[in-house]
Amino acid sequence: MAKTEIRDLSVDELKSRLSDTREEYMKLRFQLSSGELTDFTRLRHTRRMIARLLTALTARERMSGKEGVA
Repeated sequence: MAKTEIRDLSVDELKSRLSDTREEYMKLRFQLSSGELTDFTRLRHTRRMIARLLTALTARERMSGKEGVA
């Protein structure tokens, strides 16, 4: 998912994608511990996607909070 695609998502969609991505990361960690995971780069990619989604979500929430104060 590209940065522009993440920016276009609503807050609810961001939360949904974040939940799905965290679940995927958990499954990948289980696969790693059981020895089933062969593509280790998926762990890093998924972890970074979680960070991107959290960053976008935090920025969006701060923007909406500032609009209410002014």
